Amino acid sequence: MSNFELCPRFEGAVAILSQRWTALILYQLMYGPGRFCTMTEQLGVSGKILTERLKSLEKQNLVHREVFPETPVRIEYSLTEKGMSLLPVMKEIEKWSQEWIEIN
Repeated sequence: MSNFELCPRFEGAVAILSQRWTALILYQLMYGPGRFCTMTEQLGVSGKILTERLKSLEKQNLVHREVFPETPVRIEYSLTEKGMSLLPVMKEIEKWSQEWIEIN
């Protein structure tokens, strides 16, 4: 038997990225700020779920929410420095998927 022990930090990182829609939201925001309505349309996610995920990502300091005092009010989401630090990870997942994942 092995004495393998899962690192709590690694487990925490995987827990964040494995939440449904979270990795896709982060991936989309890596290409620039996004508006709520655009993200729901492009990702095909419900407004309720997107709201929950964005609030969670904001709480974890991965996403920044900026409100522009215009009429109508404009809200944009962007990655924080912490969120942008995931870019190499996401690029490697993208690279891996291009080689190994088949589209049905």
